[in-house]
Amino acid sequence: MPSPFQVVSTYFYAKDGNRPFLLRHAFAEDVELEMIVKTNAISFPNTAKGLSAIEEILCRRFANDFENVYTLCLTRPTDANRRHFPCHWLVGMSAKNGGVIRVGCGRYDWYFNEAEGLVRKLIITIDRMEIISPDQVEAIMGWIAGLPYPWCDPEDILHSKPDVVELAPIADYLREVRSIPPEV
Repeated sequence: MPSPFQVVSTYFYAKDGNRPFLLRHAFAEDVELEMIVKTNAISFPNTAKGLSAIEEILCRRFANDFENVYTLCLTRPTDANRRHFPCHWLVGMSAKNGGVIRVGCGRYDWYFNEAEGLVRKLIITIDRMEIISPDQVEAIMGWIAGLPYPWCDPEDILHSKPDVVELAPIADYLREVRSIPPEV
C-alpha cells in the first residue's frame, strides 16, 4: 500500500507534468474533487467525481492552458496522515497563450481510503492567485524551478523570492502559514 507521501508526490508529478496515467496511482476510481476558488484570476469546476473526470480537469485541460507548472507542498505527510493530510501549497505557471504568469497559494485536504492508501476525496482551496506580466518569466520561473520540488518549506520560498511587487500578497500568505493538524 502506498504511503500518503508517495501518493501526494505522484499527484504533483502527474498534474504538473501532464501525465494523467499517473493519477491512477494516486486516486481511487470513485475519487471526489471539490474546488474552492477565492479569486477571479483562475477558474475551475466546483466539483468532479471519478478518476476519468479528474484526469480531464487536473491534467489534460490544465495542460491545454498552462506550461512551466511547478506545485510545491509546504508540509510533508507522515504516518499520522494515513486518513487525512491537510497542507498549504504554492504554484507557479505560465499561460501557453501569451505567457502571462500566475503564482498562487492555498490549501489541500487529502482524504485517503485506508484500505488502499489512495485518495478518495481531494479538496483544493485556492486562496490567492496573482497575475504577473510575461516579462517577469525569467525571475519568477527561475525562482520556482530552483526550489526543492515538490516539497519545500515556506521559509525557503520567502528567502529566495524575487523582488516582484505582485508577489507581495503571496509572501504575506506564506508568512502566515502554519501546520494544520489532521482530522481525527
